[in-house]
Amino acid sequence: MMSGHRLTHIGLCVRDLARSTEFYCSALGFEQFGEMHVADQATARLLDIDDLILDLVYLHRDGFRLELIGYTRPDVTGDTDHRAMNALGFTHLSFRVDDIEALADAVVEHGGRLLDGRTVTFGANRAMMLTDPDGNLLEFIERTPAS
Repeated sequence: MMSGHRLTHIGLCVRDLARSTEFYCSALGFEQFGEMHVADQATARLLDIDDLILDLVYLHRDGFRLELIGYTRPDVTGDTDHRAMNALGFTHLSFRVDDIEALADAVVEHGGRLLDGRTVTFGANRAMMLTDPDGNLLEFIERTPAS
């Protein structure tokens, strides 16, 4: 293990910061623990985005930190079609769940969507793929204890 290094968070660019904060807190049980407004040249140079203004919301759950990034300037690019799982880069957030149907209903109720044909059963266990409101993939796995 390398001393002096630690993982702090994973950043997720979102189209509507308030909507995404509400989604991740209300539907998935994250808690907000901080926020920051950024509009400086050093950050613009670090992120390689000219003339930026952005707001950050920090969430946590189960020892995991998620940084939601909302750009005021420039506009967010991209669409809400989910990325293919074999595309380079981070692909999804995965959750072990107790009641897959109830959590899927909460995700849909808060602006996410269930992907058609993406619910599977393996033995007594179930899994499904959904998206958040911006099309980022969410994986739910419900494991049934062996009897």
